[in-house]
Amino acid sequence: MVGSNDSISCANIMINAAVAEALRQFADTLEGSAEGFDTCLHELIRENITAHKRILFNGNGYDESWIREATEERGLLNLRTTPDALQMVLVPENMEMLQRHRIFSEAEILSRYEITMENYVRTVRIEALTMAEMARKEILPAVLRYTGDLAAEICEKKKAVAVLPCRAETKLLEKLSILSDEIDAAIDALEESIGGCAGEDVTAQAFFIRDELLGKMAALRALCDEAETLTAASYWPFPTYGELLFKV
Repeated sequence: MVGSNDSISCANIMINAAVAEALRQFADTLEGSAEGFDTCLHELIRENITAHKRILFNGNGYDESWIREATEERGLLNLRTTPDALQMVLVPENMEMLQRHRIFSEAEILSRYEITMENYVRTVRIEALTMAEMARKEILPAVLRYTGDLAAEICEKKKAVAVLPCRAETKLLEKLSILSDEIDAAIDALEESIGGCAGEDVTAQAFFIRDELLGKMAALRALCDEAETLTAASYWPFPTYGELLFKV
């Protein structure tokens, strides 16, 4: 399944090329067989079902147990990221297949790989920069503003009645204060990682994003999601999922 803003042309090219290659192999086997056509055909079907039935699965493909079964028991690939998937076009047998059917030349395969990988790097880098800016300039100030007002509220209550425990406000203030520091540190870590995306080797940049940058983005996302659940709605700078789904 391709992304919502991607063209289906590349996926269709690869699927059709794979089908064409399989049919070519079947035709070569059947045409070169000394046995009768029907006998050879039945044997060919039996061999291919036996060899490839591990790809057949009718259970819950979204469950983690299927991922473990597919990779550990059935020996199937699980290409989780764009760089992992794009690397497969450079596998020699895949390049030979595309050239054999005159779909792409070697130069065309390499150029498409470079362009697609470069688009991936640029897109994720823009997303990371946007994320860091949103967190630094909007989310963190909103949380700090709310914690400041909480602290002022606690002080006012203590002034009025010194023995008031203010347990709820104090507990929330402590949580958000710690969370604010963690968000700030996560933004710093993300911004530092963004700087590591520079370079001329687009493959190295893509794998740096996979191994380093995406993890930093996920960590910051988790902290901001937690802050959203604790910050008063009137302080939060963006619509919540609930508002987007039911109110906007």
